[in-house]
Amino acid sequence: MSSTVRLTVAQATIAFLANQYSERDGVERRLIPRCLGIFGHGNVCGLGQALLQSELGAGDPALPVPDMPYVLIRNEQGGVHAASGFAKQTNRLQTMAVLTSIGPGATNMVTGAALATTNRLPVLLLPSDIFSTRVPDPVLQQLEDPRSLDISVNDAFKPVARFWDRVNRPEQLIPSLLNAMRVLTDPADTGAVVVCMPQDVQAEAFDWPLEFFAKRVWHVARPVPEPAALARAVAAIKQSQRPLVVAGGGAVYSEAAAALRQFATQTGIPVADTQSGKGAINWDHPLAVGGVGSTGAGSANDLARTADLVIGVGTRYSDFTTASHTVFAHPAVRFVNVNTLPFDTAKHSATMVTADAREALTALTEALQGWSTDAAYQAEAAEKVQAWQKVTDECYHLNHGPQPAQTEVFGALNELLRDEDVVINAAGSMPGDLQCLWRAANPEQYHLEYAYSCMGYEIPAALGVKLAVGPDREVVSIVGDGTYQMLPMELATIVQEGVKVIFVLLNNRGFASIGALSESHGSQRFGTQYRERTASGRLDGEPVPFDLAANAASWGADVYRCATIAEFRANYALAHANPKTSVLYIETDLLGPNPPGTAWWDVPTAQVSAIESTQAAYAEYTAAKAGQRHYLNPAD
Repeated sequence: MSSTVRLTVAQATIAFLANQYSERDGVERRLIPRCLGIFGHGNVCGLGQALLQSELGAGDPALPVPDMPYVLIRNEQGGVHAASGFAKQTNRLQTMAVLTSIGPGATNMVTGAALATTNRLPVLLLPSDIFSTRVPDPVLQQLEDPRSLDISVNDAFKPVARFWDRVNRPEQLIPSLLNAMRVLTDPADTGAVVVCMPQDVQAEAFDWPLEFFAKRVWHVARPVPEPAALARAVAAIKQSQRPLVVAGGGAVYSEAAAALRQFATQTGIPVADTQSGKGAINWDHPLAVGGVGSTGAGSANDLARTADLVIGVGTRYSDFTTASHTVFAHPAVRFVNVNTLPFDTAKHSATMVTADAREALTALTEALQGWSTDAAYQAEAAEKVQAWQKVTDECYHLNHGPQPAQTEVFGALNELLRDEDVVINAAGSMPGDLQCLWRAANPEQYHLEYAYSCMGYEIPAALGVKLAVGPDREVVSIVGDGTYQMLPMELATIVQEGVKVIFVLLNNRGFASIGALSESHGSQRFGTQYRERTASGRLDGEPVPFDLAANAASWGADVYRCATIAEFRANYALAHANPKTSVLYIETDLLGPNPPGTAWWDVPTAQVSAIESTQAAYAEYTAAKAGQRHYLNPAD
């Protein structure tokens, strides 16, 4: 048998990807179980032909590989969001490849790549590129740069990718794809991986070594804490009186929920969570105190203000988590950070434990045997949680009218969803309401993309999440009217693939989050409502008469219109029983009411203005900003 096989670069790419696996804790998974994409002139005869050959089983008999299913998407950005949602729901142990043609198809993916990298989610992007030979130059959709003939629009991916390469010759594919897999399975430093595929090279044949296509297992590491670092962290914890854990996405991705619960139970340290970390500790655990930061719960933020030690577990300390460096207000607050990425571990001059979250929590629990916070502190935390649960119940059952508040919709959903179901959201006022109110039973139930907070994520992500969890769990994606108008078309993809998702489409005819922010900062909700332009030249006329429910139905979904929360609950039961994708459409009050804010967010306000509301807002902004600070631990 020959030790080589002759394939095109595109055929070799698909054959290689089909045989890549990840492994953690002894469990192997297909790393890339399917491709998403749209074909254009730059890839239809390259990667498109290769995927057709894979589907037909028409490859070389000497090279048996698993098939690579292809999903036809409607928008390239949506395809990346679907891959990100899939990767997030599988705790970054699997992802999908997204392929596009040259030009606008490629640049449509840049926003999705930024989302993936910001969230530290692995996605593989395969944009087509210009001709490597440069004979037909410029080709259709080529952006020419007079400074260099080696630049294409794909260079725009470089600042938003963790790995970027261009395959100008067949031989380059081998190191390029191997490095791509390395980054996709790196628990510390993953994100968007971009391998640019010149369209002529895609179709070029080459004699490939068979070893390139052998099954390859990429072992996802669980780095253990270095003993000296662990000892420093233990000493810091034992010296503290009011410690607080902040659980981030790393606690979820490392599947550290059980270890976190045990750590909290044994040590008596309260646990707050970020958007990505919600559910890492179940909401009804005696020491779970809720979301922390700008959109956090009052219970968590009250404890954060007086914490003398913050133990960050898998968090990158976003602006919202720290309430723009104001919520951790103890004058001598110190930090212990557990993270796989030293960049995050070192934040706030912390005592660094660069390790896997589960392994670090297990080691800390063992090292802290016999030590616990005092009973009075634990009782204080419980009292604050009880008070906030009353606030949550009030927000969930407002009986507001004539249009309900969106918090009432969330309350109904929180009570209707089973523990194994998944709720999805990303942008607008909804993530804030959800972080401070949602009662997450486990790490898999709450799927929020808030690192990039990208409008348009919710619908395509629902496809990826549903492909990850399978048919027995409901995936419920909450979509606002603003988000819906940005990327609704993947509803057609979901219907095409025959998977079931329940969408909750809330229409308040504007941007509730930015409108409230504008009003609170003196800008009077300018430009945040969907209204017709009047003779005065302002957008202050009648509401724009669009029908989002009818639009959703046009994509192939079953639509249930809901006028009240009682009707919403009844229609949810119908959607749950319906084997097809459904949309629950409900109109809500643009003005809320919203949950009470318990922390600050730094949004700069105009220093000078002729508008009195802006002048008053600037005075408030100046007063709040006085509490901002850098967190500078004394050196260990």
